[in-house]
Amino acid sequence: MQLFNFPYSSMHLSVIIPVFNRPFEVRDLLESLSIQTDPVFEVIVVEDGSTIKCEDEVDTYQSKLNLYYTYISNSGPGQARNAGSRIAKGDYLIILDSDCVLPPSYIETVRKSLSRNYADAYGGPDRAREDFTSLQRAINYSMTSFFTTGGIRGGSEKLDKFHPRSFNMGYSAEVFERTGGFSTMRFGEDIDMSIRIIDAGFKTRLIKDAYVYHRRRTNFRRFFKQVYNSGIARINLYKRHPHSLKLVHLAPAAFTIGVGLIAALSVLVSPFFILPLLFHAMFILLDATFRTRNVLIGLLAVTTSYVQLLGYGFGFMHAFVRRIIFKKGEFSLFIKSFYH
Repeated sequence: MQLFNFPYSSMHLSVIIPVFNRPFEVRDLLESLSIQTDPVFEVIVVEDGSTIKCEDEVDTYQSKLNLYYTYISNSGPGQARNAGSRIAKGDYLIILDSDCVLPPSYIETVRKSLSRNYADAYGGPDRAREDFTSLQRAINYSMTSFFTTGGIRGGSEKLDKFHPRSFNMGYSAEVFERTGGFSTMRFGEDIDMSIRIIDAGFKTRLIKDAYVYHRRRTNFRRFFKQVYNSGIARINLYKRHPHSLKLVHLAPAAFTIGVGLIAALSVLVSPFFILPLLFHAMFILLDATFRTRNVLIGLLAVTTSYVQLLGYGFGFMHAFVRRIIFKKGEFSLFIKSFYH
């Protein structure tokens, strides 16, 4: 394959996209890749056992991108990413979720940033575009707000080491070779990968300007299942990497217990005990409305924030009881929601 020499770096980039039954998502992502200000990269689409394939969408962009397509039996996005990483020709691999869309300067931003301040692995934040649905923008708020995630997901470096997330991350070919890529964990596999990257002595960092628009085609029910599994995954990760559990990871479980106590006291003692929750909900409403300039999104954000906090909290406590108290093995639920 021909290598190009860009003025700020000759780094050869490979973009890897796992997909399962979402050709419409792949079309949008490939379109955004086709209009990058830096066009020097290859794209590898890994079809993870889909019954609704994206071959037509890939064919449409063959003339616009240096594009490869491969099909594997269904094994989850972690193993699909590994399959793409094994056939990638680049010396630096970029991992994207299929429900992301890139701003035109994404590749250029990544290449310039790594050229100035190299890191063996990086992650970037996610945003919601103005044309996303109100629910998608509300979920984006709850997934990225400091008041719901504590600043540890994608857009901040509040903890001691930055842990890239797989919706928007990259790592060198050497990282993949030495770590073996993503594990077989069903959920939390990206955090497990980041922990192993750091434990192997590689440098990671956040590239704040390398953001993606994360569409998140979901609903309240699927969102609850997703965050419930995230809570379970945190305990699974603790069992694999005891040093990975931080105080902030306990917050949703503490919040869930607190909500239960407040609800009980408001019923059994006095309805005034519900006031702290009302103030909390009002604060989220005002903050989300201010950030999005949309009252409807603010109202939805109250619901999505509580779905996120309670879902994660219940999943965390479920896994704590099963894995810590009863010493059971690694598990996850809602396997059919793996790509949601």
